[in-house]
Amino acid sequence: MPELPEVETIVRSLGPGLRGRVIDRAELLFKPLLRRRPGGGLAGLAGRRVLGARRRGKLALLAFEGGWTLVFHLKMTGQLLLVDGREAPDKHTRLIIRFRDGGPELRFRDVRKFGFLLCVSGVPEESCPELSSLGPEPLDITLEDFRRILRPRKGRIKSLLLDQTVIAGIGNIYADEILFDSRVHPETPAAALSAKAVARLWGSTRKILTSAVEAKGSSLSDYVDADGQPGSFQFFHKAYGREGERCGRCGASIRRVVVGGRSTFFCPKCQRKRRARMQVAQKVSL
Repeated sequence: MPELPEVETIVRSLGPGLRGRVIDRAELLFKPLLRRRPGGGLAGLAGRRVLGARRRGKLALLAFEGGWTLVFHLKMTGQLLLVDGREAPDKHTRLIIRFRDGGPELRFRDVRKFGFLLCVSGVPEESCPELSSLGPEPLDITLEDFRRILRPRKGRIKSLLLDQTVIAGIGNIYADEILFDSRVHPETPAAALSAKAVARLWGSTRKILTSAVEAKGSSLSDYVDADGQPGSFQFFHKAYGREGERCGRCGASIRRVVVGGRSTFFCPKCQRKRRARMQVAQKVSL
C-alpha cells in the first residue's frame, strides 16, 4: 500500500502536469470507485481549472476552482498516472479525466479495486471525515508533541505507528524501518518507552521518511509515480521483508512476527524486548 513517501512522490509528480489545466470531462469506468458525489458528482468538474495537488496522510488531494476537491485513497494497488490520450486504457483503468488542452489524461488505475475516490466541496479537512479524523503529519510534529501523543498510550508501538488517527501517513513498511533505525522493539508499549527511546523514535521517523521521499518511495509491487517511474528506497530497507537475512548492524537474523495482524520485521538483538519491570521503570523516567 502506498504510504507517505509514495503518495508525496505522486502528488509532486502530478502537480506540474495538472496545475492550471481545465477539465473537459471525467469518465468513471468503475462506479463503486466514487463514494461521495455532491452536486451531481464528477460531472460538476467540467470546465473547472486544477489549482494543485497535495497529500494528507496517505490520501492524495486534487483541488479545483470553486472549492471542489477530489480525494484519492490508493489502498493496495491504486495508481494515478498521466497518460497520452492516444494510448488505449487497459482493463484496470477505473477513471479517466480529460482536459480541454488535449494534453495527457489523468487516469486512476487499480488492479484490486480497493481504492476509492471522494468528491467534496468546501474545506476538505472540515467536510470529509476521512481527513478530519487523521492525526498529525509525522514530518511536522515536534518532539514534545510526539512525546505527549505516546505518553498515555498502552498499545504496542508498532500498532500505534500504523494508527492513522494517532499519526497520519505511516504504514507497515516505514513503521518497521523506523523501529529498526531507532532500536525499538515493535511490541513495546508506547507508555513504557524511555524519554531517550521516544527521542530516537522521533528522530528516526523524520530520517526514514525524509530519505524515502528523496528516493521517491519504495516500489515493491504496483507503486509508480505519475509518470510511471518506480521509486528506489526498497534497496535501502534494513528490516522490512528481510526475514532470515543478516542484520546489517549486528549480524543477527531478521525475524518476522505478527503485530496487530500485520507482518512485522525486526532484529531480535538490536531491538531487544524489555521486561515488564524495566518498562515500568522507563515509564516513570518520562
